[in-house]
Amino acid sequence: MDPLRCLRLCLCLPLLLPPPAAPAPAPVQVPVSGTDWAACRSLSRELSRLVATVKEPHRVLEETHLSEEDPKNWPPRIRCSDACDPSTLDTNNTRCLQRILQGLQHYRDLLSSDIFTARRLPRLETALEQLLGLVQQEHGRPPRHPVTPSEAWAHPLLQRLALQRLQSFAAIMSRVFTHSAS
Repeated sequence: MDPLRCLRLCLCLPLLLPPPAAPAPAPVQVPVSGTDWAACRSLSRELSRLVATVKEPHRVLEETHLSEEDPKNWPPRIRCSDACDPSTLDTNNTRCLQRILQGLQHYRDLLSSDIFTARRLPRLETALEQLLGLVQQEHGRPPRHPVTPSEAWAHPLLQRLALQRLQSFAAIMSRVFTHSAS
């Protein structure tokens, strides 16, 4: 290619490109809720620690990996659409806190259900109640939802599944509170 023609093409190329996009506006700071993030961080870490230390009473279940998908998105899980990412939490944390509240209520109701009648976990229940109290300060105190009774033979399996899911939920929730308390 002719060097002069190449030079003209290089000089004209910027004229053919679309104009640069306008800079993104600075995020508007929405007033942060009255949630005590540091206390939530501390309690969520304690909850994660407690659920991780629960010993399985039935040795055969220790190696069992249960998987049950509920098409109605139950139990509640923290998803990308819940806006729990750091950039969104800094500006608007309402949707994330509502999902966390929903999950905490679910696990509180589950731990007080017939599934755990023969195997109460008082320290875990207390940590869950305290964390729920902190998050509920902002969003009110909704009623308890009774869990559907189950057959006694299924309790060990249901306990295992509930504790596995609670452990996952607590780990993600702890990360959310750790970021927000910083």
